[in-house]
Amino acid sequence: MGLIYYCIGYTGYISTLNWDGASPEPLSVGTKNYTNIFGDPVFWKAITHTVLFFVVTFVVQTALGVVFAVIMHSRIKLAVLYKVIVFVPVVLAPAIMAPVFRQIFAANGQFNWVLDHLGLGFLSQPWIGQESTSLPVIMAITIWQWTGLTFVLYYAAMSQIDQSLIEAARIDGAGNLRVLWSIIWPNLRGTTVSLGILSAIGALKTFDIPWLVTIAGPNNSTQFLGTYIYQMTIQLAHVGYGAALSIILLVVALVMAIILQIVARERTGKR
Repeated sequence: MGLIYYCIGYTGYISTLNWDGASPEPLSVGTKNYTNIFGDPVFWKAITHTVLFFVVTFVVQTALGVVFAVIMHSRIKLAVLYKVIVFVPVVLAPAIMAPVFRQIFAANGQFNWVLDHLGLGFLSQPWIGQESTSLPVIMAITIWQWTGLTFVLYYAAMSQIDQSLIEAARIDGAGNLRVLWSIIWPNLRGTTVSLGILSAIGALKTFDIPWLVTIAGPNNSTQFLGTYIYQMTIQLAHVGYGAALSIILLVVALVMAIILQIVARERTGKR
């Protein structure tokens, strides 16, 4: 733990320097790196992408996770097989899947091939080669990758719900949707808050998929804080600037976690 705090403090110190990471005499610039960041359009583009990414992926993953969990609790056949299929993407390494997705969503890739053979060739386009569709593709890949984890957590949470409540609701004439909305969903509040915090922090730390699939492009259309930090620190050797971005990333992550916790407590208190 002490090592972690030391590294954070050292990163904070580096963020006050104009340094390439190798020069023996870095130049102290105070808070200039931070003021430059807030005037950097790429930084604000990365922030916008992060917020949009979090909202879309969290909402879609939550909806799919709840639906899959409800279906698996309905005693369908081959439930174990379906659970494995849904969860498999979670354990696949992004570095392995990235070349596959690059090929699938290329201009001459399999996704456009399927569209052509379905008579939807007019929808074919270079999905990861243009600004308008590259970010949605990254979102879709992330949703595919992490919905399995959301499903598992919701499935476990539903297993803890008192079945007598559901039986009593059905005796009173409640249908499936009513039971889901009035009994099951309120009992999943804690799991939803936890997933919200994990999704928010995960969105802030997003790096592997946008970097491996699109290299944060084209024209920064899939730029996130993680990819921007890597570009500035490693590729461009602006170590001080990259350290300042890292500190901002840490602060934003802490603030988002605190806000989500406060909101969760307020809603719990109103119940």
